[in-house]
Amino acid sequence: MHPIEVSDTSFQREVLESPQLTVVDFWAPWCGPCRIIAPVVEQLAQEYAGRVKFVKVNTDENFATASSYGISGIPTLLFFKDGKPVDSVVGAVPKSILKEKLDKLAGPVRSN
Repeated sequence: MHPIEVSDTSFQREVLESPQLTVVDFWAPWCGPCRIIAPVVEQLAQEYAGRVKFVKVNTDENFATASSYGISGIPTLLFFKDGKPVDSVVGAVPKSILKEKLDKLAGPVRSN
């Protein structure tokens, strides 16, 4: 599973109407810290596949969505549950911090 690219027009359907915990990565192609955190988001999308949905919103192309959530610094990750933001992280943070938030909101990943 890879993060899904969403736009201003698909945000409602993909995030707000999603029954799953959804992590929205607000980013832009020119953003250095966004490029640093992108592989971490990819890894987490794999680890939490089927339990957490990961999407990406390019803030340059989808300004309406970014501004409606007050995104002023990127990367910003917003955690949505039942269509509402319940947590956020700003900046390129370590994977352990993101896992801690995901485990708190979705429960820890069970290894076989």
